[in-house]
Amino acid sequence: MKQLGNLAIVCAHRKDVTLRIEQGRVLVMLDGTYAPTAFSADWDDDETILSVIHELNFGRCTPKSQ
Repeated sequence: MKQLGNLAIVCAHRKDVTLRIEQGRVLVMLDGTYAPTAFSADWDDDETILSVIHELNFGRCTPKSQ
């Protein structure tokens, strides 16, 4: 639950990312021209949410302009 706010901030800075929270789940969707990507976790699973944040900031889902 502690990382949920951090994830929201990361997603808010990206136009290609949609964040949905419903029924106890967090869903992050990236609009990709050739390969759209989605991440999913329980809303209170800080470890998984932190790995999604890391992937968005430093992994293969990093924006090209960085």
